[in-house]
Amino acid sequence: MIITQTPLRISFAGGGTDFADYYKIDGGCVLSSAIDKYIYVIIKERFDSKIRVGYSTTEMVDSIDEIEHELVRECLRMTGITQGVEISTMADIPSEGSGLGSSSSVTVGLLNAMFAYQGAPKPPEVLADLACEVEINILGKPIGKQDQYAAAMGNLRLIEFLPSGDVKAEILPIDDTNKRRLSESLMLFFTGITRKSDTILAKQKQNITDRLATLNDMRKQAYDLHSVLLDGRIDRMGDVMHQGWLYKKQLADKITSSDIDVMYEKAREAGAIGGKIAGAGGGGFMLLYCPPEHQRKVRNALSKLRELPFNLERDGTKVIFNVRR
Repeated sequence: MIITQTPLRISFAGGGTDFADYYKIDGGCVLSSAIDKYIYVIIKERFDSKIRVGYSTTEMVDSIDEIEHELVRECLRMTGITQGVEISTMADIPSEGSGLGSSSSVTVGLLNAMFAYQGAPKPPEVLADLACEVEINILGKPIGKQDQYAAAMGNLRLIEFLPSGDVKAEILPIDDTNKRRLSESLMLFFTGITRKSDTILAKQKQNITDRLATLNDMRKQAYDLHSVLLDGRIDRMGDVMHQGWLYKKQLADKITSSDIDVMYEKAREAGAIGGKIAGAGGGGFMLLYCPPEHQRKVRNALSKLRELPFNLERDGTKVIFNVRR
């Protein structure tokens, strides 16, 4: 039996510049971090040749082609496992529509578990690249590449997407005091709104050519935030996130709504410096930057929303249990 633990992620700046239609022009850049909320994947051998897949439902099939869970199906094909396994996935939060990169965390976690099951583990950058292959090239999802690398590699990173297709992921070497200040100043609230991200992302992808100037500004923000954090000006992140949210709302319809705008303005009036809707937008989790001394007021202002306490996560995907016979 193999069990993998793969983190979810939050993105601070540059989201949207990780689409191939953009970064192939002049490169993209995202600043993001893994968080201590996880996707777990369990894989074990069966006594027969069937394949059992357990998630929100249970599938019992005779061949890979019959599997409805597309991520499990394509990861099995990629890793060459054809029969006689049980696979289960579990999440710390409801994964669909969270905006925390859960789909890519599932894919990375599945690949990590399957390769470990075969006794052939792969390094994080390979897992990330293969996860991109599954989601973007094989399944044709209208997504970028940042989530796969954040899930596979973990930590607080500046991730650059080169026109060649190569990816560079640099850990930000900020000291423990500033990293603690950053972590303590971030808040996540569930908006209560769930949505399918594919529709929003497909429209965002379609609009890339017409939004190049905005995307250039968003890419620059990632580099600017990198410099700000290295200089120890941690609270500047709130201002950068606020401006980034204004940019993001220009990328496609339905990224925000009147309800979301009201929630965000209430948070700002209560003391949050900046924030954004995580992921594609339209719902899921709202990420805020708020100094600790104002957080009680923000919680009161958003008392109808459920808060998700979290910390930044150092590690990427990893095997946490491995018993092979």
